[in-house]
Amino acid sequence: MSYRLEERDDCVVLTPARAGDPDAAVIWLHGLGADGRDFLPIVPELRLPAATAPRFVFPHAPVRAVTINSGMRMRAWYDILGLAAGAVEDETGIRTSGTLVEQYIGRERGAGIAAHRIVLAGFSQGGAIALHAGLRHEAALAGVLALSTYLPLQQKLAEAASASKGLAILMCHGRHDPIVPIDLGERSRDVLRAAGYTVGWKEYPMQHQVCAEEIADIASWLRTRLGPAA
Repeated sequence: MSYRLEERDDCVVLTPARAGDPDAAVIWLHGLGADGRDFLPIVPELRLPAATAPRFVFPHAPVRAVTINSGMRMRAWYDILGLAAGAVEDETGIRTSGTLVEQYIGRERGAGIAAHRIVLAGFSQGGAIALHAGLRHEAALAGVLALSTYLPLQQKLAEAASASKGLAILMCHGRHDPIVPIDLGERSRDVLRAAGYTVGWKEYPMQHQVCAEEIADIASWLRTRLGPAA
C-alpha cells in the first residue's frame, strides 16, 4: 500500500494513494523530544489492506520547557516534573494537549470520518495523551493504542465520557523499559480494568522502543478495529 505524504505546519499526514477518500483515520502522537515524523516509517511495516487503509495523522507537539530535562525546550505534550511514583503531574499541560487532540479528531470528523472509525495512538508521552483524550471524547472511538506509556491523572478517571466505556484499548510495553518502567504501565492497566474498561496487554523483551513483534500485533489490532467487520 502506498501513501501520499503531506507536510503541514502542525502535522504530517499520510493518505492512502487510491481512488476515493479514506473512511478511517489514525491520529498518532509521538514521544518526548520527537516530532510527527518519528513514526512515519512504521506505516508501510503495518501492511494494512489497501481497501481499508486509514489516513494517518502525525501531529507535532508544541515546543516547551521540560523540567526533568533541566528546562530544555523541546517538543512535548506536557511538562514532566519527575518520574517517581506520586510525582506532581502537569495537569494544565495534559489538559491543553487533550484539547489539541480533540481538534484533530474534530478535523477528521469534519472530513466525513465517523468517530467510531478513528483510532488514537501514541508512544510514551503521546500514549498518555491518547489515553487521556480517548477516554474523554464525547463519542465512542474505534480504539486507543497506548505504547510504552501510562494513564495520566488517574485520580480524575471519573471524568471519562460515558461513551468511552466500550472503548477498545491496547497497551504495549517493554519489560526492560528504563524510561517508563513496565510497572507504571501495569498499574495503569489495572486501574482501567478496575474501572470497567477492557484493556488488551502485550509486553515484549525490549526497552523504551518498538519491536517487530509489537508492530505485527499493532497491525493485527488495527485490522480488527478498522476492517470491514468493524
